[in-house]
Amino acid sequence: MTAVPRPARPSRAVEAQEGVKDLIVRRGLVAGDPLPTESELMEELQVSRNSVREALKALQAVGIVDIRHGFGMFVGRMSLSGLVDELAFHSRITLQNGRNHLAHLIEIREILESGLVQRLIDLGPEADLAPVADVMARMDHESQVGEVSPETDRLFHDLLYRPLGNPLVSQLLGAFWDVYHQLRDHLGAPDEPPGDVARRHRDIYAAVLAGDRAAAASAVYAHFDGVRNRLARLGG
Repeated sequence: MTAVPRPARPSRAVEAQEGVKDLIVRRGLVAGDPLPTESELMEELQVSRNSVREALKALQAVGIVDIRHGFGMFVGRMSLSGLVDELAFHSRITLQNGRNHLAHLIEIREILESGLVQRLIDLGPEADLAPVADVMARMDHESQVGEVSPETDRLFHDLLYRPLGNPLVSQLLGAFWDVYHQLRDHLGAPDEPPGDVARRHRDIYAAVLAGDRAAAASAVYAHFDGVRNRLARLGG
């Protein structure tokens, strides 16, 4: 009878990683809270200093631990920077190879925003969109004197969905934005007139204010036409 091989035991550093995560959960720590020192973790987890350091380095890489030299160690704040870098890299190396990662990412963002505008419409008068009106005025002004700045464009989307009260929305859209702008030099110059850029954003804003679901869906789709056109020129 053939013996079934036992699964390999996790290394001490991997066990230490799980130990640190379990400690954070058991103690009810949240982002920004201080963590025990290396020596305290060694005693708590019964592992060597090297294992603790290797574990902390791995946890720092994924944002679970924040190591501030001279100040100590803290529970990290959620960050999608690692995801952004990976998506940007793989999108860059596939830009010339048919339907690339960036096209897929734009498609996901479009699907996400199409659903988000419907949620905004569900909120009705509860959604405070006054800050968006100010950004729209700024965008209109920029489109008349030059180009709509990336900062204004990003702020529009951030403020538009803020009434939903979901902090992950801002982080996810920010991650998509960061990937796109890491690759902007590889995509060529935008071919949309600034006035069209402002108009597409205003169409989204107006449809949400009017509670027009069909118009909101159409406006979100049209918003991404410029990006689709730039990808099409690259054969994406």
